[in-house]
Amino acid sequence: MKEAKGVVDRQGAVPLYHQLFLTLRDEITSGQRAYGSAVPTELDLVQIYGVSRITARRCLDELANSGLVERRRRIGTRVIFQTPVRPLEANIDQAVDSLVAFGQNTQVRVIDIAEEAAGPAVAQRFGLPAGAALVRAVRVRSLDGAPLGEVVSYVPARLGPLMTRENLTTKPMLALLRGAGIGIGHARQTIAAVSADAALTAALEVEPRAPLLRIERLVSDSAGQPILLTIAHYRADRYQITLDLGAGGGGDAGALGTQVHS
Repeated sequence: MKEAKGVVDRQGAVPLYHQLFLTLRDEITSGQRAYGSAVPTELDLVQIYGVSRITARRCLDELANSGLVERRRRIGTRVIFQTPVRPLEANIDQAVDSLVAFGQNTQVRVIDIAEEAAGPAVAQRFGLPAGAALVRAVRVRSLDGAPLGEVVSYVPARLGPLMTRENLTTKPMLALLRGAGIGIGHARQTIAAVSADAALTAALEVEPRAPLLRIERLVSDSAGQPILLTIAHYRADRYQITLDLGAGGGGDAGALGTQVHS
């Protein structure tokens, strides 16, 4: 797994090894690093974050002591944490309607739109080989002039024309897909609690390691092909999710709603 260049707060009160621990812990518990996957080695962490090998070793020791990874000589460090997931069924049409209403009450600033080669984790979500062409859009959603969340969306290159600044400023991606005549068949959403890294601290104007809600949604079309991956990080002090659960066992068992706090 190719790692992006990491960022740590060298002037902050939190020790560097613990910053690395929190970053990797959040990636593991949110499912970004799946059970059995490899964790960066000490040398990897040194190169990615520019820290000492002692700092990197202490970070990995803390992960192991927390029961998140297992370290084995000549094999490396592997994730042993398994997220307990209990699926809830929800109606996708209600989810789209909820997102449209949510979008009407917030403002969007588009940060970047670009075609790029998909990394292994993102490519796997789409069932594509690493390096496949995807279009990635980054935007910050705000309420009353203050950042609420950062949203990163990926679509196959063939759907790239939908990802214009005008479209992304005015409509949620699910609404854009529906408007383009694409049937939405299924969506899987995973919600996890994480803490803000240096980049999200700046983007969302929060304190370092502030609590965030990480929401990953993979949407498939009516033929079952993945067409949209959205990874959002919302401020926990301004955002909450509400599920209205019915007594029936059908597809309307859960209605997704979102609420923001001003």
